[in-house]
Amino acid sequence: MSYNVIRASETGATDITADVIEQTRAYLERDGWALLRGFRTDMNGFSDLTAQLCTTITFDPAREYSEKNTQKVDAGLGPIGLHIENGNTPICPDIVAFYCTRAAFEGSQTTICDGRAVFERFDAAQKARWGQKMRVKRNLPEALWKRYLANEHPAISRPEEVTEEHIQQFKAAIPGQDFTLRDDGSIDYELTVSPVRPSALANGQAFANAILGPSHNYEPPHYTLEDGSTVTPDEIEALRELAESCTVEINWQDGDIAVIDNTRVMHGRRAIKDADRELFIGMGRV
Repeated sequence: MSYNVIRASETGATDITADVIEQTRAYLERDGWALLRGFRTDMNGFSDLTAQLCTTITFDPAREYSEKNTQKVDAGLGPIGLHIENGNTPICPDIVAFYCTRAAFEGSQTTICDGRAVFERFDAAQKARWGQKMRVKRNLPEALWKRYLANEHPAISRPEEVTEEHIQQFKAAIPGQDFTLRDDGSIDYELTVSPVRPSALANGQAFANAILGPSHNYEPPHYTLEDGSTVTPDEIEALRELAESCTVEINWQDGDIAVIDNTRVMHGRRAIKDADRELFIGMGRV
């Protein structure tokens, strides 16, 4: 394979031990991701692994919950463009892990793209353009933004507890956000992000964002760069082509776990041909 695989048969361990976790961290620092294969695990074990890799667990409010630290991946059957998880949210997870409980017999490969390799292929003009800050704008339904805030605000744990004060506190705590509340409870949300960012786990700059990604559970965002120009469909297609040249695939096997530096490596998915495939996600900050 063209990427790091930590095989149970080569470690001498049946379970995911502390040594295996340290090896995983080393691969994350060096290459941005690793695949654990052949280890004995289950949903509880995957949830525990996520907790050991992350000090704070975060969630996508549009996904179904499974165990305490994990959610089910369900984004239709079509291909999914490369993105970092929760890349258009104010608190982006540092680490994302995927657990395949049932692999597809065909298709459904997860795509992995090292954003550092993409950045290194940029010419000077591209590095200058994507080195700007970027404004993301979209409308968020009330149920989704309240679930997100309830997870991220330290004083509350349920969406029905959210008040105007909690919103203002969260806005003040994380610069670069703005919003307008609509009569239907939704918000017109704006966030400033960096398309090129440093890794939270290693040195170096990477083109790591959600520009190429999906909006399966959300309104498609509008992107504007710091110089006032809009990110165009032609630009996105050119980026997609370049990123594809830096992309490898995971052909899943039952029980595989992939761990990704979400601040460096983008991921996506080929079209699903086997709808029985099951994949779960856990993510958080280090």
